[in-house]
Amino acid sequence: MCGLSGEIRFDGRAADVGAVGRMTDAMHDRGPDGSGLWSLGPVALGHRRLKIIDLSDRAAQPMVDSALGLTGVFNGCLYNYRELREELRGEGYRFFSTSDTEVLVKAFHRWGPECVEHFTGMFAFAVFERDTGRLTLGRDRLGIKPMYVAQDAARLRFASSLPALLAGGGVGTDIDRVALHHYMTFHSVVPAERTILTGVRKLPPATVRTVEAGGTVTDHCYWRPPHTRSALPEYAGLTSGEWNEAVLDRLRVAVRRRMVADVPVGVLLSGGLDSSMIVALLAEEGQEGLSTFSIGFHAAGGESGDEFAYSDLVARHFGTDHHRILVDDTRLLPALERAVGAMSEPMVSHDCVAFHLLSEEVSRHVKVVQSGQGADEVFAGYSWYPPMAGLPREKAAATYAREFFDRPHGALAEVLAPDYLTDEDVSGEFVRRHLATPGADTALDAVLRLDTSVMLVDDPVKRVDNMTMAYGLEARTPFLDHELVELAAACPPELKLASGGKGVLKDASRKLLPAEVIDRPKGYFPVPAIRHIHGPFLELVRDALTGQAARSRGLFNRPYVDRLLAAPDEHRTTLGANALWQLGLLELWLQAQGVR
Repeated sequence: MCGLSGEIRFDGRAADVGAVGRMTDAMHDRGPDGSGLWSLGPVALGHRRLKIIDLSDRAAQPMVDSALGLTGVFNGCLYNYRELREELRGEGYRFFSTSDTEVLVKAFHRWGPECVEHFTGMFAFAVFERDTGRLTLGRDRLGIKPMYVAQDAARLRFASSLPALLAGGGVGTDIDRVALHHYMTFHSVVPAERTILTGVRKLPPATVRTVEAGGTVTDHCYWRPPHTRSALPEYAGLTSGEWNEAVLDRLRVAVRRRMVADVPVGVLLSGGLDSSMIVALLAEEGQEGLSTFSIGFHAAGGESGDEFAYSDLVARHFGTDHHRILVDDTRLLPALERAVGAMSEPMVSHDCVAFHLLSEEVSRHVKVVQSGQGADEVFAGYSWYPPMAGLPREKAAATYAREFFDRPHGALAEVLAPDYLTDEDVSGEFVRRHLATPGADTALDAVLRLDTSVMLVDDPVKRVDNMTMAYGLEARTPFLDHELVELAAACPPELKLASGGKGVLKDASRKLLPAEVIDRPKGYFPVPAIRHIHGPFLELVRDALTGQAARSRGLFNRPYVDRLLAAPDEHRTTLGANALWQLGLLELWLQAQGVR
């Protein structure tokens, strides 16, 4: 887990090593264990390293393989790197390190861009071919590892974070009106390739981008699991009990894969079903002395700020070395400002602060953790999925928008200044187009495909990466193992919707977990002080939305902002988020990144 950056020029000039150095330095927190720069003519690569596999300097990056004519930078982990190394050795390749980075470089030499189809893991990488001048960028199937890109006629730059690209300079920072529409409508999700800034784009997940020396760019999407019953013929005709076993077996493999490391691996234990299953399966594997971590906050607005009762129960049940972290209110405000600064893109979810504070504490004990993100999107655990059951496909988009969107397109005229409005309902059209694409049997299948490939990538997954990497902590997500996701996509919808959502997962867990954990009400990372904005938090938001920077930008309609500030807890989005926080967070982020 690291930070990578680079530039390739198309105008005959040498790469700007100084800019790549600034981008690399801006990602120090992602890789506090080392750094490197490399350049050759029109190309420069940079890297910040977090030592997880092969702790020696032989695994330093950028990694140059002169014999193969390749130089690469890599962020992530290939969980099957040992198996791939043996396969490549059998084909005559010789290795100078025991790192997964070297496996990636040699796999690229052996299979070219198709190497991604051999990888099991999370990854973003860049490989430069000396003899052709070609640069290849790649991103994992579920977009767990980020890749931001800024391109013009003269050059293309890339980095693991958007702020790193800004640090390199020369990036357009106008507000992208389509992305703003998504942010204000599509529950703050801005789908790839867009970001909130016109000058920065994201490499989509499951994509390999080939950049020729002359500037020609081609993309190839290499993975898109069909959400159909016929996708995995070997599972046709399974009973519900057999589906439970199939899911449990695949999750066992996913958890086992994510123990690959040369340092200890812990677990973020919320006390919910998903993280508890990870702990149970590690215990089943014979893992002893497992470090687990839970976080809680003081109550506010009549809302509890912790779920320690459940995480304590699981920790006792499996005998983990449990760390219970109660955050005092005095730490919240500075943590909130640091969390905003750590965001590659504006992320509204209040649990960003929880993850940020949790990561700060956890990084003092371990460098790698497993986390339960993704289970709700993959196994239909959210409230907007049951209304999709049995729904005619032609009604899916409207129902999804009604259940999930923060506000309808028409309401934006009240919120945004006229210069920032779009004529068309771009978010609604995005969803309609996505849901109409072939490869999903039912309305629910189509919605789960949308959420798995878009919402999951650009909300919870990005959130976990940004907040953990702010403290050089690598988070691994077994529920996003691509083979488990493929299995879940083929699973009958009624099995996923059973028992109030995630039915097949709940039934699979009954051999492992106490019933109190399985059948408890759905929880989340609660941060009451942000859900119920008052005191210094309200002043922070007020200052952001009424200060000189906000007035100059003129993003929001003043009467709407004033109405929200007058009653900060009364205005909620469809799913109950604080509408004032959504506006305030965007302005806070723009100011934190120096966007004028």
